[in-house]
Amino acid sequence: MQLKINPSRSLKGEITVPGDKSITHRAILFALMAKGQSCIRHPLISGVTSTMLSAVEMLGASYFFEGGDLFLTSPGLFELNPPGEPLDCKNSATTMRLLAGVVSAAGITAALDGSDGLRRRPMNRIVEPLKRMGVQIDAAEGGQAPLKISGRSPGQNLKGLHFESSVASAQVKSCILLAGLAADSPIVIVEPALSRDHTERMLRSLGVQIETTWKRGCSLVVLQPGGNAFLRPLDLTIPGDFSAASFILVAALITPGSEVILRRVGLNPSRTGLMVTLQEMGADIQVLDQWEEAGEPVGDIRAAYSKLRGGSVSGQRVVEMIDEFPIFAIAASFAQGATEVRDASELRLKESDRIRMLCAELSRQGINVSERTDGFTIFGNGIAPGGAVAEPHGDHRLAMSLAVLGLNAQQPVLVSRAHILAESYPEFPEVLLALGADVLSLPEENSIGGQLG
Repeated sequence: MQLKINPSRSLKGEITVPGDKSITHRAILFALMAKGQSCIRHPLISGVTSTMLSAVEMLGASYFFEGGDLFLTSPGLFELNPPGEPLDCKNSATTMRLLAGVVSAAGITAALDGSDGLRRRPMNRIVEPLKRMGVQIDAAEGGQAPLKISGRSPGQNLKGLHFESSVASAQVKSCILLAGLAADSPIVIVEPALSRDHTERMLRSLGVQIETTWKRGCSLVVLQPGGNAFLRPLDLTIPGDFSAASFILVAALITPGSEVILRRVGLNPSRTGLMVTLQEMGADIQVLDQWEEAGEPVGDIRAAYSKLRGGSVSGQRVVEMIDEFPIFAIAASFAQGATEVRDASELRLKESDRIRMLCAELSRQGINVSERTDGFTIFGNGIAPGGAVAEPHGDHRLAMSLAVLGLNAQQPVLVSRAHILAESYPEFPEVLLALGADVLSLPEENSIGGQLG
């Protein structure tokens, strides 16, 4: 599928974005660890969560959907089945890293594998700390997938751990915490910055003793294992995904005359760095109401067309918007003045090398952008020429970002291989249409890299 996005009139309306991908992942895994039936309301139903559900089914769980809600029944963490074949994580590093933590806690033998792209992602980040906890785990050469985890004797606990991570990674932290539920002593994780804390919040809501503090310029997380509180079945509602909301937010900000309201969006402070940064750049974004669900702050957001000015992002703010840089770059392209991103070299290790691919695709659309090892600078003048065929390089976030650019480009933008957006936001084209965008789905053609006629 290709998406042709023509310069559009104003976007107007109210929407509810899909359930948060990160929280849906964790809810499925906690339901897997619980004994009995759990109910997960408003989950994200997409390619990446389907991958996780297929994996938990191989571990002995069963599930069904009813009215958009997910009901999952599991035998419990210590009764999971060793899978007869590798758990296929497809292209999802989150699935692989978090499942590795659960399999390690369960003490069963399992192999985890995935796509060629996933096999290029760094897995030593979880292999080394898991080994220090007593997990028998092996990776391919270079510390990459596939992973092989060997079972341990019944009643044998894992060891506690004091781990100082060189990067702030919610996936690494969550893997260790999930494995740590079967440890015989505390788990201490030190990060150079505060990564997203959905796992800690969910553990706390289930009665697990876990504390997070900021000490000497580092984030410190301490898990006290013991007890069976985490084995209680879940009944929770997933907030709307802020990352999905960000595409609609920026679409409203860059399209003249637009005003959009997004309902029930997750507002976890470790995720909303994009919103704060855009407000600093002059964006008209308001949180209309705010409440809490399942330990997570949730609220309604209003966004309206704004004349943005250039800005800068570095340090802790990078961690708080690590998944939003593709769409942030689109906002920066329409801003007046230079926007600089530093300390973001982690972007090179995502579904694609997001720095290189993002800069290449922006240049193709006529944007003045300069690439650096740890980021980029966009020299915005309020105008995006557009008119080129865009290639998302297998990256769902890049696909949606390039589509948003087309809403106010001078010429249409054609996003090739746009089927990839189903990984996280299958309804994205229909949502844009409902808000008034001029979007057309077309069959795939071999026109990648050219100009539109």
